[in-house]
Amino acid sequence: MQSAGSASAPAVTDTQPGVARPEIWPAYTYPVPTNPQHEARIAGLLARMTLPEKIGQLVQADLCCVTPSDVRTYNLGSILVGGNSGPYGDDLAPAPEWLRAADEFYDASIDTSDGGAGIPVVWGTDAVHGHSNIIGATIFPHNIGLGAMRDPGLIEKIGAVTAKEIRVTGQEWTFAPTVAVPQDFRWGRAYEGYSSDPLLVASYVGAMVRGLQGPPDNDNLLAGPYVIASTKHFLADGGTDNGVDQGDSSISEEELRDIHGAPYGPAIAEGVATVMASFSSWQGVKMTGNHSLLTGVLKERMDFGGFVVSDWNAHGQVAGCTNESCPKALEAGIDMYMAPDTWRAVYDDLLARAQAGEIPIERIDDAVASILRVKLRLGLFEAGKPSTRPFAGEYELLGSPEHRALARESVRKSLVLLKNQGVLPLAPGGRLLVAGEGADDIARQSGGWTITWQGTGIDNSHFPGATSVFGGLKQAVEAAGGSATLSPDGSYSRKPDAAVVVFGEKPYAEFQGDRALLALDQDLTGPYATMRKLRAEGIPVVALMITGRPLYVNPALNSADAFVVAWLPGSEAGGIADVLVGDKDGEPRFDFSGKLPAAWPRTASMDDGVLFDYGFGLSYASPAAGWAALAEIDMNEGAGDSRLWFSAGAPAARWSLLVGGEGSAEQTRITTVPAEALNGRIRVSAENFLVQEGARRFAVSDGEAKISLRNFEPVDIDRETNADILLLVTARVWDAPDSAELGVIGPASRGFTAFALPQSEGFVRYGIPLKCLRSKGADVTELTEPFVLSTTGSTDFAIGEVRLGTDAEVVLPCE
Repeated sequence: MQSAGSASAPAVTDTQPGVARPEIWPAYTYPVPTNPQHEARIAGLLARMTLPEKIGQLVQADLCCVTPSDVRTYNLGSILVGGNSGPYGDDLAPAPEWLRAADEFYDASIDTSDGGAGIPVVWGTDAVHGHSNIIGATIFPHNIGLGAMRDPGLIEKIGAVTAKEIRVTGQEWTFAPTVAVPQDFRWGRAYEGYSSDPLLVASYVGAMVRGLQGPPDNDNLLAGPYVIASTKHFLADGGTDNGVDQGDSSISEEELRDIHGAPYGPAIAEGVATVMASFSSWQGVKMTGNHSLLTGVLKERMDFGGFVVSDWNAHGQVAGCTNESCPKALEAGIDMYMAPDTWRAVYDDLLARAQAGEIPIERIDDAVASILRVKLRLGLFEAGKPSTRPFAGEYELLGSPEHRALARESVRKSLVLLKNQGVLPLAPGGRLLVAGEGADDIARQSGGWTITWQGTGIDNSHFPGATSVFGGLKQAVEAAGGSATLSPDGSYSRKPDAAVVVFGEKPYAEFQGDRALLALDQDLTGPYATMRKLRAEGIPVVALMITGRPLYVNPALNSADAFVVAWLPGSEAGGIADVLVGDKDGEPRFDFSGKLPAAWPRTASMDDGVLFDYGFGLSYASPAAGWAALAEIDMNEGAGDSRLWFSAGAPAARWSLLVGGEGSAEQTRITTVPAEALNGRIRVSAENFLVQEGARRFAVSDGEAKISLRNFEPVDIDRETNADILLLVTARVWDAPDSAELGVIGPASRGFTAFALPQSEGFVRYGIPLKCLRSKGADVTELTEPFVLSTTGSTDFAIGEVRLGTDAEVVLPCE
């Protein structure tokens, strides 16, 4: 329960930046009953465990970089599967392989042949909108869409379905729900938050935790259809300045408490088992190292009784720490280190420091006890290996009709109608044209954190049993005797009675999703012209937007007769047709009930005001209203992606394309083509890629050549390097060089790796992990030439695009 008056304590201004005052925060009581038998068992285990065993419990390794043998040897407390990991190195592994791997890791963890305690490992996964790593699972709308529903009861049901599907493949822990309260939707993870309103977020959190874990007095979750939950990311991940992922939030402590702390009350009231600390910082202090918040506020003032886990190598961002060494995180209140690919170094460092007395054994025992307490509550010690537990191997539960029906209902309720000039509902018996390249793309409508981390590199074949936007509309129209035609560019041979044009964002997750402005990239605005063309031909147009956030789309709002926000609906887009397509009498089958979970911008900057307020949403019962044309802005210079460094034949704004010789001070800046460098030894011309003259072609007669992109303001890609981000270059080769190197250069560092650049029939997207370039000596916090391609010998090749991303067609080895 919240203490009376705690939220209205007076502000104090003479405090140290980044240091919280727990006494002004609400106080709660953790409702999970103390189990005397569990406490006695914890005491016995702590007395028995060796120091190496205790340290092992504090470490979590990713599936990419750990084996069952490692778990046995190091007594690791947990494993996780990151967005791009999968059992046996296969991110697309079928469900039975996940269960088989779960058994192998469990068996290794309980092996006591070395005389150890044999504490079972717990497996965590990012099941953030359904069991979304698994092919065939039910994929629910992302949280931003669920926030539009205003339906906590349905949220609890979604949590229950997600938990049951997780149990099918043997995992016990989901890193959900995300309880971020996004305040700047330029943030690439904004769609993981339910709303910009802390009250709405708070109203959902308890329901989702209850659906995942069951009631807080449940002390054997694995006996039922449950998993442990993790509210994340503590704290203010959605409140960073300018919406920068993993950035700093400079807000006051009162704002931190009242906006971003609000969802943690109901989470604790439902006995959430774990909390994940944020990458981000508050007033310059990284959350993962903030004792005043992790211990003073969360554990002591809020009485959180589970354990705290860090995010992916987030400990490495704490002041004075590295990915391999960070005792400060443990001292601050982190109980388990998420050290996906650095787990062994973290283990060795913690053990050495503990043996040297640098880390108090009392803090180690406290962290281990917290982890053991959650494992005992979970029922992990008595549950047996994953394949023997309830629901394990019941693969028919994945994407079952009942689960898909629930997802379809959530899609219906999440739709927000922003405009309707009498076009909706669509008559079911006529001819419907469905346009837009995303109309029949289930991966695109599902967004990031779907099968792969960024939601890229997959297609409809990876979604058995799912329904695309076009598929749902086609079923609804044909059921009433009509017809539906898919035409991405909007062309047709027979004039349709109406058209639905699907447009919006492509999938992304953290890093990739951060934006400079609230607008679509220009290459995603082609459907605007399609809408205008169809409407000019007398065809009623419905614009259907796939998006993870509100964006400036005034041209679409002006060009369409009706405008519907579908968010990121997931696998059951039939719910869209349920609302858009009427019955045979022209009446709605389902009404629009969704309301905006955040304000909609008037321009690409919220500084220019709001077009549609938070909570806005029309229904079929809304009175008819005229439409006043909205101002349209030229966005050709505006919505650029900060990770897109070269495209359409030109470097990004404030960047330069340079051509020279390796080791030579002579560099020629290429601004127009054709051009020459090094006394004609390198000739530069235009080549078509995606658009006319969208690439630059480099013909080198002989010797060494260097093609680079330079930014006079050093680029810091440390955050991206911490993840599985690649430096991507899309190239076509007519004449292969004798040798090639790809790398980066900074004022005092460089990192290069050799690679083969063979002749190709078309453009190929190559990628090299940023971690590789860091391992080669690059200081990734300060790069003045973040892309350098060096060749030797006669060669002829073109570059179409340079960017950061994860969707390489060929991943280069770190030679």
